[in-house]
Amino acid sequence: MIRDITIGQYYPVESPVHRLDPRTKLFGTLVYIISLFFADNIGCYAAATLFLGAVVHLSRVPLRFIVRGLKAIVFLLLLSVSFNLFLTDGRTLVRLGFLKITDNGLRLAFFMGLRLMYLVIGSSIMTLTTTPNQLTDGLEKSLGFLNRLRVPVHEISMMMSIALRFIPILVEETDKIMKAQMARGADFESGNLIQRAKNMIPILVPLFVSAFRRATDLAMAMEARCYRGGSGRTKMKPLHYEKRDHMAYAVLAAYLIAVIAIRFFF
Repeated sequence: MIRDITIGQYYPVESPVHRLDPRTKLFGTLVYIISLFFADNIGCYAAATLFLGAVVHLSRVPLRFIVRGLKAIVFLLLLSVSFNLFLTDGRTLVRLGFLKITDNGLRLAFFMGLRLMYLVIGSSIMTLTTTPNQLTDGLEKSLGFLNRLRVPVHEISMMMSIALRFIPILVEETDKIMKAQMARGADFESGNLIQRAKNMIPILVPLFVSAFRRATDLAMAMEARCYRGGSGRTKMKPLHYEKRDHMAYAVLAAYLIAVIAIRFFF
């Protein structure tokens, strides 16, 4: 389960999606998330499926590797689907004691499950095809207008980049701690929910200690290199749009218009 977290990891491969400007991918992910919350019928989700499938194909990241990230949200997925399935009013289809499945509940549960899966896959594609440094530069460039309002855009982008960079490190550290505890006789699978939560304490304590130690080392390394924030800093690789980025924006606009048209006219 720990190694199934794909958000925050980078998959190095040569593809058209990898070559896009990080601002294009950030904006594209935002548009895709908005379209998912805007969709409310099977036609909209069909368009979202075609768009997501095309992006996954162009990214050249194995689909099995991307779908593996869904294992981390199985509990959240089941909880959300169950609430929508059994607690939505409508025409009763099946009754199980005090629980009932309605036509509206079945429809909402299907769409909610599909939406959550597509949200995770779409977000994973952005991080799998963009390095943390590129994400930092893209966020800083996209939110540069907030500097006039004295918002520390560079510092915020740096924190997000460090958080994404530490996800794979902490996942690997957690896996090592779990294997070490299991070698000492720890059992993380048996027992009820409360017992399993108590069994996680031997993992959380050394994990927090390791995280704080890594944060301290990183802070000392940044101070040793005289890091003083974003004022006056220049970029070794300045961002600039290419023809492929303009084409990607055109495709995004066409996709969003298609979803809006399908929702209101079909």
